[in-house]
Amino acid sequence: MTKTNKILLITLLVLLVGAVGVLVYLNYHQRNEMQELVEIIEIEKEELQEEYENLAIEFDGYSQMDIQNDSLQDLLFREQQRVQDLLEELRITKVTNARRISELKKELATVRTVLKDYIRQVDSLNATNARLTEENILVRAENQQVKTENTELTNLNTQLTETVTRAAMLEITNCACIMLNKNDRKTRMVSQVTKLQFDYTIAKNITCERGLKELYVRVIAPNGILMNEAENKRFPFESDSIAYSVTQQFEYSGEEYRGVVYLPVNEEVQKGFYTVDFFCEGNLIGSYPIQIRK
Repeated sequence: MTKTNKILLITLLVLLVGAVGVLVYLNYHQRNEMQELVEIIEIEKEELQEEYENLAIEFDGYSQMDIQNDSLQDLLFREQQRVQDLLEELRITKVTNARRISELKKELATVRTVLKDYIRQVDSLNATNARLTEENILVRAENQQVKTENTELTNLNTQLTETVTRAAMLEITNCACIMLNKNDRKTRMVSQVTKLQFDYTIAKNITCERGLKELYVRVIAPNGILMNEAENKRFPFESDSIAYSVTQQFEYSGEEYRGVVYLPVNEEVQKGFYTVDFFCEGNLIGSYPIQIRK
């Protein structure tokens, strides 16, 4: 072997050893970064789990409240069960599943926002009932003392009742779901579903402002995930904004309104209970459980 070849060989060996050293260093550095990332996500998961547990405790407290409305009581119960289900899912979700942990964090914020509106409705309903009860007691007392004022007091009670009715927001009184295939025909096979049709009814309210209105619909799948969620599909609610599945404009005349809204399905429909929430003009105007069996 010539001297030149020896020098060339030694040079190649030095370069090879250097390259191996660089690769070892980069691999070590990358592993350290991955470990740090896993530790950060693990801390976020623990904090998120603590928030869910605190929210579950809040629901336990609300369940002891005197709610004089069966519909609101059922809604609170379903949201309480939903929090329990999401908490259980979070506990078994692996730290490496950062995407699902992030989705559960967004869902927690949505549950808190919806809960805030439920509690506001409960407080408003209880306050109204208490006020009407006191006024009715006063009316009966005055009626007993002054029989000649009976007609006036009866009219006043009627006016108070009408005032409460006029203050009521729009209300969804009925909701039904129909599964459609790619030909927009009704089907019972979940594997063939490409679209969900929701038929709904809005109650008559002659005191409500008439005109074009925007309806937002949130459809929560059995696994607790909002269907067809997207970053650009949000609407104002309370002091925040929340995501929706589908929206629709409709012309409201004050009379009973029957509408249909369609939700495209991009994946196989799950079996189980779905929650369909309707929002309009910043209010939750209806929430219905829909069961898909087949």
